[in-house]
Amino acid sequence: MFDNLSEKLDKALHVLKGHGQITEINVAETTKEVRRALLDADVNFKIAKEFTNRVKEKALGQNVLTSLQPGQLMVKIVKDELTELMGGDAEGIRLSGNPSVVLMSGLQGSGKTTFSGKLANYLKTKKAKKPLLVACDVYRPAAIDQLHVVGEQIGIDVYSDRENNNPVAIAEAGISFAKEKGLDVVIIDTAGRLAVDEEMMTEIANIRKAISPEEILFVVDSMTGQDAVNTAKAFNDILNFDGVILTKLDGDTRGGAAISIKSVVDKPIKFIGTGEKMDAIDVFHPSRMADRILGMGDVISLVERAQEQFDEEEARKIQKKIAKNKFGFDDFLKQIQQIKKMGSMKDLMGMIPGAGKALKGLDIDDDAFKHVEAIIHSMTPGERSNPAVLNASRKKRIAKGSGRTIVEVNQLLKQFDQMSKMMKMMQGGGGKKMMQMMQNMK
Repeated sequence: MFDNLSEKLDKALHVLKGHGQITEINVAETTKEVRRALLDADVNFKIAKEFTNRVKEKALGQNVLTSLQPGQLMVKIVKDELTELMGGDAEGIRLSGNPSVVLMSGLQGSGKTTFSGKLANYLKTKKAKKPLLVACDVYRPAAIDQLHVVGEQIGIDVYSDRENNNPVAIAEAGISFAKEKGLDVVIIDTAGRLAVDEEMMTEIANIRKAISPEEILFVVDSMTGQDAVNTAKAFNDILNFDGVILTKLDGDTRGGAAISIKSVVDKPIKFIGTGEKMDAIDVFHPSRMADRILGMGDVISLVERAQEQFDEEEARKIQKKIAKNKFGFDDFLKQIQQIKKMGSMKDLMGMIPGAGKALKGLDIDDDAFKHVEAIIHSMTPGERSNPAVLNASRKKRIAKGSGRTIVEVNQLLKQFDQMSKMMKMMQGGGGKKMMQMMQNMK
C-alpha cells in the first residue's frame, strides 16, 4: 500500500536529505513536489494545497535553512503534518453498553459484511467480548448466507430472520436475542446499494433511530480514492457516524482516501482491513501510517503482532535446544507457523524500515514459505532433527519429493546452518561475529 506515494515523497524530499545548501527556493520546490505526489495519490486538491502550505510555513518558521540536518527536520515536519491530517491519535471503538450496539454502514461491495466478521473476531479474540452478528441486509442475494458463513468461520453466533423483510424489526429482535443469550456486543450488518440513494439512507436512518447504536461505523473501499471520500460525506450528512473503516488497504491503492477522509468528514479512521483473512484487521494509528508512507516502516506494529503470537513456553524450549545445539527443522517449522499467523508477508516486510524501497517491484506471495515447508516435509523425522546426516543421495530424494531443485535444498540447508549459528551467538553474546555473519548472508 502507498508504494507510489512513498516513492514520490522520497524523491520530493531527496533534495533536502543531504547536507548541501538549502534555500527558500529548495523548500518551495520540495513542497511543490510533495503536493504533486499527494495529487497523484488521489488526495483532494484543496487538502493537498493546504497541507503543503502548512509544511512550507513550518519549514521556514523552524529555520530549516540554517539547520545542521535540514533534510531530517523537513521529513519530521512532513511526518507530523501527515499524522495530523490523518487524525493525530488512534481512536478505538467505544463499547460500554449492555449489550453495546455497533451499526455498520456503507455501499455495496465495500467489504461491509466481511469486515463485520473481522470486527466480531477482533472483539472476541483481542477484547474478550461475546459478539453477535445480525443480518439486516434483506435485499442482496445470499447476503444472509454470507454472514452465516463468516460467523461459522470465526465461531460467532449470527441472528437472521429470512421470513422478515423489515430491517428495523430484525435489528431490534437481534438485540433482544443477544440479551437472552448474555452476549455483550451486537454488530448489525445493513444493506448497501451500488450508489447512494434516498431509499437506502432513509432505511439506515430508521434503523439508527430505532436501536440507538453506541457506534456507527462507515465502511469504505480505499481503492475507490476520492469517490470514497465523497461517499463518506454523503453518509455522514445523514447518519453523523462515529468513525471510518478503510478496507482493501492491501490492494493497489493510491492512498488518497486514507489521507483525505478525516479532513473532509472530521471523523476518525478507526480500523483498517489489510487482507482477506478474518484476522486481517488493525487499529488505525495515524503516526504509524505516516511513518510507513515516508518509508520509515512500522516497528511498533511489527513488535505488537509478534507479541500476540509469542508462546513463552515454546520459546523456553527453543532456547534450551539452541543452547544444546539441538535446534532442528521441526523447530524451524514451528517458527514459520508463528510468522505466518502475524499476517501477509508483504505487509510484514513493509513494517521494516527501508524494506519498502528494497522490495520495490517484488511480488511477495503470502505462500512465500511453501517451498521451504515442502522441502522440510520431504525429510524423514531423523533428518529434520539431525540435518548433518543429509548426504548427496538424501538431498536428491528430498528435492524429488518436494518438487524443488537440489540447489534450493542446499540453499535452505546453508541458510538454516547460518541461522542456527547466529542464534547460538545471540545466546553467547558474540556480537562482532554475528554482525560479520549477517553481512555475509543474502
